[in-house]
Amino acid sequence: MSRIHSAVTAVDRRSFLTVTGAVGISAGIGLAIGAGGGSDRAAAAPGAGASPTVPGPRGSSAPPTPARTIPARTTLDSVAAPRDTSVAYRRLGDGPGWPRLVRDDLAAPRSGRAGRRTVLTSFVQLTDLHLVDVQHPVRTEYLRSQGVSGWRPQEALTVQGAVSLIEQINALTAGPATGAPLSFAVTTGDNTDNNSRAELDWYLTVMNGGRITPNTGDPRQYEGPQNSGERLYWHPEDALRDTDKRLGYPRIDGFLAAAIGSVNSPGLRLPWYSTAGNHDGLASGAIADRSGFLADFAVGSRKLYDIPDADAKALMSVLAKGSDPTGTHLVELLRRSRRRMRPVTPDPARAPFTPRQYLTAHLNPAQAGNGPVGHGYTPANLHGDTLYYTFPMADGVTGISLDTTDRAGHFTGSLDTTQFDWLGRKLVEHRDDHVVVLSHHNSWTMTNTHPAPGRPGEARHNGDEVLDLLGRHRNVIAWVNGHSHRNSIAPRDGFWEISTASHIDFPQLARVIEIADNGDGTLSLFTTLIESAAPHRTDLTDLSQTGLAALYRELAHNAPGSTTKPAGTPPDRNTELLLRR
Repeated sequence: MSRIHSAVTAVDRRSFLTVTGAVGISAGIGLAIGAGGGSDRAAAAPGAGASPTVPGPRGSSAPPTPARTIPARTTLDSVAAPRDTSVAYRRLGDGPGWPRLVRDDLAAPRSGRAGRRTVLTSFVQLTDLHLVDVQHPVRTEYLRSQGVSGWRPQEALTVQGAVSLIEQINALTAGPATGAPLSFAVTTGDNTDNNSRAELDWYLTVMNGGRITPNTGDPRQYEGPQNSGERLYWHPEDALRDTDKRLGYPRIDGFLAAAIGSVNSPGLRLPWYSTAGNHDGLASGAIADRSGFLADFAVGSRKLYDIPDADAKALMSVLAKGSDPTGTHLVELLRRSRRRMRPVTPDPARAPFTPRQYLTAHLNPAQAGNGPVGHGYTPANLHGDTLYYTFPMADGVTGISLDTTDRAGHFTGSLDTTQFDWLGRKLVEHRDDHVVVLSHHNSWTMTNTHPAPGRPGEARHNGDEVLDLLGRHRNVIAWVNGHSHRNSIAPRDGFWEISTASHIDFPQLARVIEIADNGDGTLSLFTTLIESAAPHRTDLTDLSQTGLAALYRELAHNAPGSTTKPAGTPPDRNTELLLRR
């Protein structure tokens, strides 16, 4: 039986569908480049300071907010926590940090290893950012009638929250466990939410730096569920006794104008690499729209806000089972619900992007940021229509980024035979390196066996098969992933599987991973969770970029259906993971 040890060091002190029910469904499908929703990378140069000047809400004459100093804070120091748990709407403040635990499931810790240690590489994992166009017509917010987590009150602030996370990463500079400089960052998918060109542009600008206006449709005003008059959704600017106000959600005048106002991102000061998720390739993260109806609907002038409970229940069941990966049921529902729809301003920026367009956007030299051009992808990916690649993490350490989305549809994942065989070859080619595998889906959500479009006879390979393949190659030291919106660290056959919670659901985290050779036949993988740079305490009158990022966290904590499960248990958070070299 393994033992878990507390290891809070002096360095530390200084510095969906996997979940059952509606929460899991929202994590899986997100019940959730042209005109509208634009960005301007010339407005803020990449790496131009950890905290840009923040403009007021659109149309505001308020002076800019002064830049602020951002401490290199991690969850070892403090974690956002409710100040009063006896009230319905819980205000956040500074809570105690999470200690570092030593896990010896795969190797015993040896005394004196800190003095012998050589750091191999240090990086930051961002996952499940879900940058959301909350006014997108294809979104299925109306499924909230069958599960309160089918729509999240915090969704309008994803861009502000992501920029604040970039600010915190920039403030860190060094690994909190080893003190070694951070080398790069990686995303592990669901960078966008609706597979929308506007969202893809926002994502790349958040990561590389520039000005983003997280708005599509009418450039003058918000058009979406939060001013629809439907009681299903939180209406921050009126007195409607909606679902969320009954739970204590506040009224905040000016919220919607601020939410769609311009945001400045400093961009990552580190090189970064991109991995795609199911929301980056499928409508609602689940549907392979072969009819083209959803693509046309996305850029059109009608939006649906509510449906009869029976229709919502039937659609929820279909999506949860994954029994209709091409979206026939949703298309039929939209066709027969036209009289219930309301007008919205059409916008071509809401069009879906193809895998090729995803690659082309990454390979654009104007999107290089601090590099590399393509962020892992190369022209060979364009030529081969692939979204997987290898890259050097450091001397003797290789990263392998996979594409676990099945283009045939559904939010669970798998690998086709071509990629599965490629992975096996790369593990052999890099037999003398330590290998870190990166993907969106984790092993237990890779259950999708729908045949890939155009390759009906080719098998799909599930998570158990990938685990078996990785376990046969002793150079594999970690499989880093996301998707489940939950922290989980599990020992596998000779390596660690590290899954990190999302940045849209509370507690809104990213993870620093430091890899060190202990000089005694073992390696240590240090994992340290970080929150965004936004203060834990909120001011409901502060609608600046920083104030909205703080509010993003507090709204997420109070979201109906929110639980403590995404944080995981202490051994899933801040750790030292031992394994044999």
